Amino acid sequence: MATENALYTILLEKIKHEELVLPTLPEIALKVRKAADDPDVNLAKMSEIIGHDPALALGIVKVANSAILGRKVKVETVSQAVTRIGLRQIKSIATAMAIEQVFISDNDIVAMYMKKSWLSTVGVASVAISLMTFYLQENKHSALTLDTITLAALVHNLGVLPILTEAEHHPDIFANPTFLQQAISKLSSRIGAEITRAWGLSEEFTLLVERWSDLTLLPDEPHYLDFIRAGAVYHNLFKVESTKEALLTSYVRKGIIPDVGFMLTDEFKEMYENVKGMFS
Repeated sequence: MATENALYTILLEKIKHEELVLPTLPEIALKVRKAADDPDVNLAKMSEIIGHDPALALGIVKVANSAILGRKVKVETVSQAVTRIGLRQIKSIATAMAIEQVFISDNDIVAMYMKKSWLSTVGVASVAISLMTFYLQENKHSALTLDTITLAALVHNLGVLPILTEAEHHPDIFANPTFLQQAISKLSSRIGAEITRAWGLSEEFTLLVERWSDLTLLPDEPHYLDFIRAGAVYHNLFKVESTKEALLTSYVRKGIIPDVGFMLTDEFKEMYENVKGMFS
């Protein structure tokens, strides 16, 4: 317990004095976001920027060809992909596709934890995006958007990164993963919110990162929080069965899922696997 308290105290002090080292948004994402905010940017210029990063270019083409956009004709170039996605959405999608780059470490043990965290993030995001895809098919005039849920779901777990980095300087933490998990549980949402602010994301994303696991906040109408939490239910991040049942029942009432067993159907699983394929 002393070890956990030591890490917890260190993290709290660094947060208090704004000394916690936060991960930086990948440079390519910064360039895309800056270009997207330029009223004079065009599809050709945006395609050129994205094309300079092979990993992002591949990710954007995957998104353009994915089930979430529902197009049968495949695109093969970045220019075609950007045209299909559109400048309005490319800012969030490109940022989301670049997020994986921050889940890396030169330390083998930290890298292992970061990979585990990234896989968990992708799992939750794939559920959220899949459900949003189905929801928008039935609610075409909804204000909710796929690009927002894609970015929101992929940043919801960012708060683990500074905790893992700090733990790297205290190797004894890794002797008992339970201590590390408790620190993540207590602090990751708060730290994640600080990262979204440092990255210049809107307050909407800060709210989603800070409150996704706080079940005292239960929106009456369909909300991005619902889709992220559905991903958490699917991947058993909420451990209490009655909590999971209550959430699923509320999603049926809101029209987010047709019934509580929807995420067990072949229809959902096929969409989930297709979406998950975008991140591998």
